[in-house]
Amino acid sequence: MRSGMRIALAQIQSSTDPAANLTLVEEYTRRAVDAGASLVLFPEATMVRFGVPLGGVAEPFDGPWANAVRDIAARAGIVVVAGMFVPSDDGRSFNTLLATGPGVEARYDKIHLYDAFGFLESKTVAPGREPVVISVDTESGPVTVGLTLCYDIRFPELYVELADRGAEIITAHASWGTGPGKLEQWTLLARARAIDTSSVVAAVGQAYPGDEIAALGPTGVGGSLVASALGEVLASAGDDPELLVCDVDLEAARKARQTVAVMQNRSGFAHRGKAESRG
Repeated sequence: MRSGMRIALAQIQSSTDPAANLTLVEEYTRRAVDAGASLVLFPEATMVRFGVPLGGVAEPFDGPWANAVRDIAARAGIVVVAGMFVPSDDGRSFNTLLATGPGVEARYDKIHLYDAFGFLESKTVAPGREPVVISVDTESGPVTVGLTLCYDIRFPELYVELADRGAEIITAHASWGTGPGKLEQWTLLARARAIDTSSVVAAVGQAYPGDEIAALGPTGVGGSLVASALGEVLASAGDDPELLVCDVDLEAARKARQTVAVMQNRSGFAHRGKAESRG
């Protein structure tokens, strides 16, 4: 596909067993390669689902679970992005994305923690500080991809920063909570962040695990989707586990960024105001 990129969104249902979840990573990565994708995205908490103590399962970023994902990506020849948990020095864990594969090795720690809807993520999770972009090689050249996690999607300023850093595709990896209107909010927010930045947003979530597990915390609602730079839904999934494959027309996204021009027209007043108030 000219000026394009094929991506795959692995809407899996993680269990409490990291080894079993590695099997899912390997299976869905193989399927993504068979489908011709150059990037496969897995949800937040791929390593182990929410609802269990994270301290007992978190591993170093160079530990066995992460290295197994690296091996899967290397053997498959594809960039894999998957959610895991890494110990923090303060006794909590980082909610982390591992991005690995040909020419890519990066880590993103979730910046915005989900202290909302009665859930207190900051009790067990330490916040990240730095936005992260990666460069993925495709047949039509390298593509800059920004990384975000779940609750981040409610903060447009992070998406603007990633777009400023050159991101043409921004990923959102989630284990979204259930509740009235929550699935609709997820879809709306993904489309809004695409419009905010004239970037393609690829939003992958955990599949819906059923009412019993869903009651334990934010364990997924399904609804993975890819939104165009104009906010159109290019591909979407239902509730169940699914590999969603989508061809992204990057030339159309670049034209949208020139035509709508929100990135060029954005005012700096908010940043000036903050600087003045601190001064």
